[in-house]
Amino acid sequence: MLTILGFAMIATFLVLIMMKKMSPIAALVLIPAAFCVFVGKGAKLGDYVIDGVTGLAPTAAMLMFAIVYFGVMIDVGLFDPIVRGILRFCKADPMRIVVGTAVLAAIVSLDGDGSTTFMITVSAMYPLYKRLKMSLVVMTGVAAMANGVMNTLPWGGPTARAATALKVDAGDVFVPMIPALAVGLVAVIGLAYVLGVRERRRLGTLALDEVLVTEKETETVLVGAGGTGTPDSPAPGGGSGATTATTTGTTTGSDDAADERFAALDPDRPTLRPRLYWFNALLTVVLLTAMIMELLPIPVLFLLGAALALSVNFPHIPDQKARLAAHADNVLNVSGMVFAAAVFTGVLQGTGMVDHMATWMVDVIPEAMGPHMALVTGVLSLPLTYFMSNDGFYFGVLPVLAEAGAAHGVTPLEMARASLVGQPLHMSSPLVPAVYVLVGMAKVEFGDHTRFVVKWAAATCLVILGAGILFGTI
Repeated sequence: MLTILGFAMIATFLVLIMMKKMSPIAALVLIPAAFCVFVGKGAKLGDYVIDGVTGLAPTAAMLMFAIVYFGVMIDVGLFDPIVRGILRFCKADPMRIVVGTAVLAAIVSLDGDGSTTFMITVSAMYPLYKRLKMSLVVMTGVAAMANGVMNTLPWGGPTARAATALKVDAGDVFVPMIPALAVGLVAVIGLAYVLGVRERRRLGTLALDEVLVTEKETETVLVGAGGTGTPDSPAPGGGSGATTATTTGTTTGSDDAADERFAALDPDRPTLRPRLYWFNALLTVVLLTAMIMELLPIPVLFLLGAALALSVNFPHIPDQKARLAAHADNVLNVSGMVFAAAVFTGVLQGTGMVDHMATWMVDVIPEAMGPHMALVTGVLSLPLTYFMSNDGFYFGVLPVLAEAGAAHGVTPLEMARASLVGQPLHMSSPLVPAVYVLVGMAKVEFGDHTRFVVKWAAATCLVILGAGILFGTI
């Protein structure tokens, strides 16, 4: 009974948010609360919620201060050179922009943190998508899939969990999977190319080197960052000269948010701190290094980093308050979503639904599939890591699957590698806090993101699984 109710609760949640009948926060709170009462454990709802909040509180704290930290770094211009480099490649060509999104997300994902990846990627690419009227769900979908592939890095989480759960070395799990994961990343970039070509056909192509906003009533001027505000002559055929992109009509109030975000790339914005560039770069490198080396808990690192970044770059208290206020919207949206998700996970785990669902999934596997348990695990990792937390899957389900595989001669290393296959889909799970950073900053409805990304992410997972089998690592 709990198995059916667990699947029903998840299905209800997904249907309602995809149909936009409820907001994600409301659905994450009210649906599990209703199901908790329905199973006769309403009296324990408070305990389940507190347990869920306690478990996710460090994540919420990390996201809050990470948003402040990277928001300040964006304000002061730390990422402007990266943005300019990507934009030189993109040249306002929708195909290049989508491919650039995948490449940027993959590169930034090397730090092992999804929230960081999404904040930097969206901050860099959002202006182009918005100004060229490109599909924002393409941006969120491509970024999530690229990050999902890179999330398998040993310091990203899943690999370490799989190695710990099965008592094997993380290096022995990850290194043989590199070719298959590389194929998966190529697949994401290939998909980005296809989606970009589709956007190019829909929108056409402009040419520009860098982006700067100079709003006029009848035109939008895009010029180089080193320019004076006067556009150069257009370069024929998309050459190196900066160009102007004209629009008909005037900018309306509905574009205010886009203009504010686009202006974040203005090389003359008052928040820039060029004299402190190398300090900010060094601080960021030290912060990410400390995070990878686990010198301190990640929430503590970002708390210290945010406080130091604010104090050095904006020594005056009114300026610090202004920066905090500027990023308060993102902080509130993301932290609120995380705590709402705590209700969902708390009820799912507290009522025992997740355990019954996992047991049922294992029990329905035919005996004849025993020798192919690595393949089975790879396939099951798609739905299970989407509907469950990584901790629940790797510490609750994977050991059971590995035990079944061991009886048929399947090694723990093969099982651990196969368990990583579902990560490109997992990164868009409603139980992953980072995805709310992605959709929140991109101003995309979570339901729209889900409808778009699930099929492509699942296909990417299957490509990785097939490559792993072909290379003999799974």
